[in-house]
Amino acid sequence: MAKLIAKTYGEALFETALDTGKVDGLFEETEAVGRVLSENPELVRLINHPNILKEEKLQVVENVFADRLSPEMMGFLRIVIEKGRQSELEAIFSYFIAKVKEYKKIGLAHVTSAVELSDAQKKQIEARLLATTVYESLETEYTVDESLIGGLVIRIGDRVVDSSIKTRLYEMKKELMKIQLS
Repeated sequence: MAKLIAKTYGEALFETALDTGKVDGLFEETEAVGRVLSENPELVRLINHPNILKEEKLQVVENVFADRLSPEMMGFLRIVIEKGRQSELEAIFSYFIAKVKEYKKIGLAHVTSAVELSDAQKKQIEARLLATTVYESLETEYTVDESLIGGLVIRIGDRVVDSSIKTRLYEMKKELMKIQLS
């Protein structure tokens, strides 16, 4: 249910962004509001509290954001609160941000290696990924996992390319286990 709510409201915000030509502006505002909410857990508790009236929640949001946000974003926040979906704002914003990145052909790649990669290696990996995907740019996260022994594990969305030595050894073990000695 929560995913459906995030998708429905995230799509509505995305359509508003497209219709008004404010994709970049609403993207930045979404990130800013998300940051404010994550940095102020008491504000989140207040707007999610079941005993506080919707009108009071709306007034709080107006007081906090009215001078800082576009009319489109303020209208969106009003609708979310009026419909009682404010507890889903983080998921809605995450969906919207992912949708905008998809629209702008910005990919998110997670690269795990056995050792720290040099800047030249990182640039080479990113160039190869851009050449083999539909993305025009990438946001790449690099992590080190020594248990890989060597090679890389690259994850983009739900696609995974695992060329680690750890996985190769595991596959070899599986194949050897299949061999029956007579």
